[in-house]
Amino acid sequence: MLQTLEPFLRVEGLGRDFGRFTAMQDIRLEVAQGEFLCLLGPSGCGKTTLLRSIAGLDTPSRGRIFQAGREITRLPPAQRDFGIVFQSYALFPNMTVAANIGYGLRGAAWPRERAAQRVAELLDLVGLTPQAQRYPAQISGGQQQRVALARALANEPGLLLLDEPLSALDAIVRLHLRQELRAVQRRLAVTTIMVTHDQEEALSLADRVAVMDRGRVMQVGTPQEVYATPANPFVAGFVGRSASFEAVVAGDGLRLPDGTHLPAHAAHRHPQGAAVRAFIRPEDVVLGGEGPLAGAVTGMEYLGSVCRLELRAAGLNLQAEIAPRELNGLSLGDPIPLALPAGKLMLFAQDA
Repeated sequence: MLQTLEPFLRVEGLGRDFGRFTAMQDIRLEVAQGEFLCLLGPSGCGKTTLLRSIAGLDTPSRGRIFQAGREITRLPPAQRDFGIVFQSYALFPNMTVAANIGYGLRGAAWPRERAAQRVAELLDLVGLTPQAQRYPAQISGGQQQRVALARALANEPGLLLLDEPLSALDAIVRLHLRQELRAVQRRLAVTTIMVTHDQEEALSLADRVAVMDRGRVMQVGTPQEVYATPANPFVAGFVGRSASFEAVVAGDGLRLPDGTHLPAHAAHRHPQGAAVRAFIRPEDVVLGGEGPLAGAVTGMEYLGSVCRLELRAAGLNLQAEIAPRELNGLSLGDPIPLALPAGKLMLFAQDA
């Protein structure tokens, strides 16, 4: 993870109220120079409000924002150092690709020759040199996204803000552009904050992920940290797929409602007799062999490279993912032994 002595962007106690509705509550974040941070969360969690506050498009009700050591909380957008890409791209339909990219390159800092050189550099960077004289309506949605990205980078901003820039694209184009976006960000080393509700997008792009819910930051960490060691039940349930169930801490593990005992390494972190909620990822459920639980297949979903199974065992509804070649004739209703590895069960207090 990228680190500097002083964070490039710092958010302190940020809050935003709309009448009686609180969209953000006590947001605290630090973003390092050159870091790619994703704001991940469901609709209405406050992530776009936070991005707009950083851009100066929305005024926070309380708290402070610092960029490169300068407080920018109340500064208008024109006095901040950032480029932004919106979900809709907002390209000028009557201007060519090159003109759209160079739209903001004006004034004494950008004489005509330097501006033309910068546009040429960006066209090459996003692979659109052959489309330079076309209009937005004459290029694909993915190419329009690249134009919007190049325009946001034209002024060489210190901060790049992305508001769900890939959500309007189909799955294949989105995957390709996701890789291109990360490559451009790494090449330019521009500090980037992206809003998304797509977990796969956040986990694959970000150096760190800030998971948000109901106006609060639930956890900030690397993709590996928020997936493997979620801080609370919301993060465990929202980031990635998982099955959850209620249990009681007993001995070295858990007692299920039907009386079954499951070993769980995390049980020692909770008092004996405590009510907990347990989570387990589909890839961690072990099928076959001498699994101690007698399960049955209640659903099957073929997804190409993966087959997702719905299972019922010990009164629990579980999920497992296997390669299609491992099905071996397995069908709905078939019995199958399974195990929930003790080291893979994630436990949280019921009131967490």
